[in-house]
Amino acid sequence: MSKKSFLIKSLVPLSIAGLLLTGCSGGSGNTGDSSAQARDTLRVNWGGFPETWEPGSQAMEPGYMRVPYETLVLREKDGTILPNLATEWEFGDGGKSLTLTLREGVTFHDGTAFNAAAVKTNVEYVRDVVGGQFGGPLSSGVESVEAIDETHVAFVFSRPFSTFLDLLSQRNLPMASPAAIADGSIKTAPVGTSPWAYDPEKSIDGTKMSFVEYADYWGEKPGFPNIELFGIADDTAATAALLSGDLDITDTELDEFPRLESAGNVETFDYPAIRVNLNFFDRGEGGLFADQQVREALCYAIDGDVIASLSEDRVGETQHFTEGESGHNPDIVGYNGNLKKATEIWAELGNPAITAQIGAAPFNKQEITVRAEQMSQLPNVNITVQELTAPQYFSTWNNGSYALGVGNNAQITPADWYGSWFSENAPLNSSKVVSEQLSGLAGKALGSTGTPAAEANWQAVMKEISDEALACSHSINMETIAYNTDTVADVQPASQVWEQNLIDYAAVKPAQ
Repeated sequence: MSKKSFLIKSLVPLSIAGLLLTGCSGGSGNTGDSSAQARDTLRVNWGGFPETWEPGSQAMEPGYMRVPYETLVLREKDGTILPNLATEWEFGDGGKSLTLTLREGVTFHDGTAFNAAAVKTNVEYVRDVVGGQFGGPLSSGVESVEAIDETHVAFVFSRPFSTFLDLLSQRNLPMASPAAIADGSIKTAPVGTSPWAYDPEKSIDGTKMSFVEYADYWGEKPGFPNIELFGIADDTAATAALLSGDLDITDTELDEFPRLESAGNVETFDYPAIRVNLNFFDRGEGGLFADQQVREALCYAIDGDVIASLSEDRVGETQHFTEGESGHNPDIVGYNGNLKKATEIWAELGNPAITAQIGAAPFNKQEITVRAEQMSQLPNVNITVQELTAPQYFSTWNNGSYALGVGNNAQITPADWYGSWFSENAPLNSSKVVSEQLSGLAGKALGSTGTPAAEANWQAVMKEISDEALACSHSINMETIAYNTDTVADVQPASQVWEQNLIDYAAVKPAQ
């Protein structure tokens, strides 16, 4: 899967990319004038633009979301939760309720006050309207939200939800203006609380989105008062713009490294950004994948080494959580390219006939096709690929429309991964089926929250998910960021984990 995934590309041809950059600077000056532009505007290319700016939408990548929007809390890589729009928090009722104290004096870019009522509006909108991978956990876990007063909001959960603060730091719930949500404009024009407010007058549809300094921002001023996001999907064109100083930062691919490394004015860094795996959705009674042995055979038929070899920035894994993360279980060996064992299991089952479709978008069609072909090596198995547009893929791959699917599993805690995909009430478990063994282990893990036994209990849950072959063919995709050292300094990864197309925007400064 390309790093430029999960969004619609603006296909800017190489021959006109330079014209678009040099002629689209709006009120910030000529984009081609690097010395003038570098003083106040950070120019970033992530290769396209989101389909929607709705909070909680899985069609809005973090690299875009984190420009206009802020989250209630922040999370460091070690799991430490830091205040942001919420300054204090307190769990109650054994983790079944939470009260947040909100920061005072914060306003949205349209002047609307940020308060408890705004938080309630956002939660209910993402939970009840947006849904999907990021809104789903709110639906399954948040029973009610109460605005106690201007600065205090209370959540009541349907289960112990001690990882809710982790969720609040991620893509699930950026804070958007209640007024923009109410009139529907939030879909096309983001309105958040960040240092940068969207300016449609300085933007050019399909080419550039301009974000200008928000004078009433509550926090410290960032290194750049303005940001321009560009949509150059062609990596060769993006590299040319970066080397010339027309861009400051872009994501890039390994094919561009020879040009970048020889330039002398570009540095790069990479980080793990996307977790991908195969999920079996039709596993309810009478479903195609209700039999655990069927799932096991299909998982063994997929060769993870072949999948990883499709791109140099992809790494095969045995499980969802990597070494050092909570939930990682070293005893999980996974299912990796053992066609002989897959064939033996299939023969024991009587070589049953399985015919199913799996959805794929342009950005992941190759790897999904390879998985489908490998599973179809088994007798009487015919897994075909249904080509979808990116919007179709986002809305259908994990909603039960297809019996199985491959996509991004972005959850960062074992409780949330289990709660999003595998529990009986999981929003992404369309079968609504969970084994007694898995449910019992998860219940034990949830009940041990905050105790020394919790980690071992969640490791047991992760192993059971693997043993039941509910998910397999895991891989990690790396994100590579390149930046022009003549124009910018202090370009670094953000504190967020498992988010693609992302830098610490506030930390970036003009080069001296």
